Amino acid sequence: MKKIIFLISLFCITIGNSQIYDPIKWATSVEKVSDTEYKLITKAAIEPGWHLYSQNVPDGGPIATTFTYDDANGAFKLKGNTTEEEGHTEYTELFGDGMDIKSFDISAKFEQLIEVVGDENTLTAFVEFQTCDDVKCLMPKEVELTFNLGGKDQKTSDAVAATTASDSNDDSGNSGSAPGKSKRGLFALFFIAFLSGFAALLTPCVFPMIPLTVSFFTKQSQNKAQGIRNAIFYGVSIVVIYVLLGVAVSAIFGPAAMNALASNVWFNLIFFLILIIFAVSFLGAFEITLPQSWANKVDAQSNRSGLVGIFFMALALAIVSFSCTGPIVGTILVEAASGGDKVGPIIGMLGFSLAIALPFGLFAAFPGWMNSLPKSGGWLNTVKVVLGFLELALAFKFLSTADLVLQLHIFEREIFLAIWIAVFGALAFYLFGKIQLPHDSPLTHISVGRLSLGLLVLAFTIYLIPGLWGAPLKLISGFPPPLNYSESPHGVGYTKLGSGGVSAHEGLPEDAHYGVHDIVMFHDYEKGLAYAKKVGKPALLDFTGWSCVNCRKMEEYVWSAPKVLELLKKEYVMISLYVDEKRKPYESEQGISEYLYPGKPFKKIGDKWAELQIMRYKSNAQPLYVLMDHNEENLLDPVAYTPDVDEYYTWLKGGVSKFKK
Repeated sequence: MKKIIFLISLFCITIGNSQIYDPIKWATSVEKVSDTEYKLITKAAIEPGWHLYSQNVPDGGPIATTFTYDDANGAFKLKGNTTEEEGHTEYTELFGDGMDIKSFDISAKFEQLIEVVGDENTLTAFVEFQTCDDVKCLMPKEVELTFNLGGKDQKTSDAVAATTASDSNDDSGNSGSAPGKSKRGLFALFFIAFLSGFAALLTPCVFPMIPLTVSFFTKQSQNKAQGIRNAIFYGVSIVVIYVLLGVAVSAIFGPAAMNALASNVWFNLIFFLILIIFAVSFLGAFEITLPQSWANKVDAQSNRSGLVGIFFMALALAIVSFSCTGPIVGTILVEAASGGDKVGPIIGMLGFSLAIALPFGLFAAFPGWMNSLPKSGGWLNTVKVVLGFLELALAFKFLSTADLVLQLHIFEREIFLAIWIAVFGALAFYLFGKIQLPHDSPLTHISVGRLSLGLLVLAFTIYLIPGLWGAPLKLISGFPPPLNYSESPHGVGYTKLGSGGVSAHEGLPEDAHYGVHDIVMFHDYEKGLAYAKKVGKPALLDFTGWSCVNCRKMEEYVWSAPKVLELLKKEYVMISLYVDEKRKPYESEQGISEYLYPGKPFKKIGDKWAELQIMRYKSNAQPLYVLMDHNEENLLDPVAYTPDVDEYYTWLKGGVSKFKK
């Protein structure tokens, strides 16, 4: 049953979680200099990969960090200017034609000397700043700071540190929704990685090691308690080794790179090739192994007595079993990194290693349980081959994403589904014993478990086939290209006709397109808004992306609900803006960037919509849905990923009601 759960769960990892970046946290303290003089100290904690800029920056650069102090009706006097730490100066091409700019990483400290001439004990200040990483900048913010002149350190509350003056007048409602989505995405990643660890246990490189290792601890230890302690330390060592691997991946990629992975064409192509190599290895063409010298050196260290020797035993297991666990670990790290969260690889490796380590501790504590373990045999290689087929299917998701982002229309929905049908069909034939691979043992009969899994895979394969004729296939929502990204949006060999044989797609508004579920969509903000005014309907802004999995889930699960679809078609003008659209803007839609490339034309049309989302709605993650009237005012608070159909319907219905008032 665990193998069945793993088959289904491997394809549920979220790539495109919605989130709002808030990489700077501010704290204040006060240092008393004399009876009337105080030093106001402001510290910024900066997330790794992000930069805070100096109070003095070149023209055409980012917004300088600027402090404004409230004099409380003359109760305070500023003495000199606000000073700042040394920081560092480096060249960046984010602004103008490139320039040297002083910035701060990890932390920054600012000080201002004041003289108290009144009776006030609290001083309020505002800091305006802008934050950038190596590829993008966030919208300038203004944060309120409070200084208690009682001389005690005071940290600004979370509400103050995270709220800007402009935010206080904004009713976007995003700041409360994004963190929850991120936590759910990390929990899903942990769960999938945990199941993957159990799958790795059932491979021929790991499973036979369980009784051997546990037997070693129980025999070499002076008593049962010591054996259990050693086995537990062995398991903890396994967790530490794999978590350190996750830390290394997170440090190498960095948060800026991870946030760009989901829609980066080259990364998706590289991941596709990596997973193909993993799949071919699992299918038996070759083995991926680490250098034998590594194993020899580590094995020699494992002979040392004490906890150090046990740690090296765990490291030896990781190296020796790499041919089986390596592709699984690699897949988890690829998925975690492409999810855009810097802690994703760490969470993934924690879940995977816990599943690997758990049996060693449990069987050491209860050695009698080992009698219930199945004997090693050809079924272990079957598990490995099944994982190979899953790796092969997952690889084409990354190839599909690259094609979607580039809008090449080479790898459309029908081709994707045809490949998956072939892959899972071949897996079903393999499980039924009709296909044999190099390392398989002779199959004289099929076990009940193997037959059950084969029937499940066959049923899944049959389920995929109607997708070629336009079936939505909600079970795999978000993985194939969307319904409208296909050779025939209504299915192979089908042409949708209206009455009298006239195509139902005739009579479309100018510049509009039929999107998913035949919803009339505009992909240009100005043209869509102009049409909304013309027909007297509110606009629904859909900030989306070709590589956004949650966007596809919303379209296929929520938008397809009859009551939601009716509202979208009849009551709103849909404006879908793809922030990762790579097409170069036409001359008529070029525009000048104020944020991403200040003073320069937009390089890609998607940048124009990304900047609109950031500047106006203070959000830089998708999906984001905005209900807007003809004055470009929000009808209700915008929402992000909302998988509950009733909740999304109520939100849409509320927007219509408010518009008609």
